[in-house]
Amino acid sequence: MKKEIRHVIKADQFTKESLEEIFILADDMVANPDKYSESLKKKIVATLFYEPSTRTRLSFETAALQLGAGLISTENAGTASSEVKGETIKDTIEVTAGYADAIVMRHPNVDSAEIAARVSSVPILNAGSGSGEHPTQALLDVYTIKQVKEDLNNLKVAVSGDLKHGRTIHSLIKLLSLYDNTTIYGLSRAFFRLPQKYIDYLIESEAKYIPVSQFEELPNDLDILYHTRTQLERFKNEATGVIDEYIINNDVMKSFSNQTYVMHPLPRVKEISEDFDNDPRAIYIKQAHNGVPIRKALLLKSINHSY
Repeated sequence: MKKEIRHVIKADQFTKESLEEIFILADDMVANPDKYSESLKKKIVATLFYEPSTRTRLSFETAALQLGAGLISTENAGTASSEVKGETIKDTIEVTAGYADAIVMRHPNVDSAEIAARVSSVPILNAGSGSGEHPTQALLDVYTIKQVKEDLNNLKVAVSGDLKHGRTIHSLIKLLSLYDNTTIYGLSRAFFRLPQKYIDYLIESEAKYIPVSQFEELPNDLDILYHTRTQLERFKNEATGVIDEYIINNDVMKSFSNQTYVMHPLPRVKEISEDFDNDPRAIYIKQAHNGVPIRKALLLKSINHSY
């Protein structure tokens, strides 16, 4: 039985079965784009972005256009919408739902997507909620991992960088924990450690979590090294001192196998050297491009429940 999608709010709303349905649909969209080119004809998708975005906003908007939908959009809703005048998320969503058939929203508040879903008469797709979650990113991440590893069981995955504020990591580990014999290594400085609630989630899901502080502590047969930038915008009022970044470069990657793939949700700053970009294990551009088919599948399944 196909799993219906109403809203896309958190990663833990998905099962292995629902992920497989989305991945199969995304694969078919890549193979047969014309088949879906008018699937959302006469539908309208609203993109409300209260924080900056390149890949998420553009891939969602590309997805909508490739499905034949129209778009209404604000890319600077924090300064160019009625929020500036004091309007609440509730009021913005209730009004926008009267203009569109689905709303894609990014907002700095952790609970923003849940608030929106409670009052919206149309599907809400969470495009990033503060330092909480980024479920559609996690779906495209797992989709990318499946492309290079095929089997999503028995994986050894290192998440590295800012594990405290990295919403992409928070969603990714929830999805990876659905699969058998998953081991997650958390590589971070002390201040940026993975919050305990996510460690508890992994333990409850029978996944292994191993915190480390150096690349040398990671196994050389690691399957995925998922690196992230320091989320400076998330801790303006927190004292950190000098930030000692982990840098991935050709020298670091000599320690890992030819099957250790490097991923990054982007944007990167300096945490992955551009010298590594031509290495076949660097799949972060492929990862970014996978946002289009995955978000096409999510839009279609949320708006048109027949898929």
